[in-house]
Amino acid sequence: MKEIMLGIHLEPLPEGGFLATSEELPGLVAQGRTAAETLEIAQDVARKLIESYLEHGDDLPPKLQVGAPARGEVHIPISIS
Repeated sequence: MKEIMLGIHLEPLPEGGFLATSEELPGLVAQGRTAAETLEIAQDVARKLIESYLEHGDDLPPKLQVGAPARGEVHIPISIS
């Protein structure tokens, strides 16, 4: 199984919760109660979108076609009481 690093934009919503989108994978939109939940949903949505591209024989978006293994700096949410 190959892994890629996907850029995700995460923003808090005025009414609460978070929204995740990606310029690298058009169509990726995920919303959750917490940052962690939103990122988990975004990961699942991204996987399903990529599977759909592959099943239909469509080319992946250019930034996802790179053959390099996953690596890079990642920021993770940490809940603090």
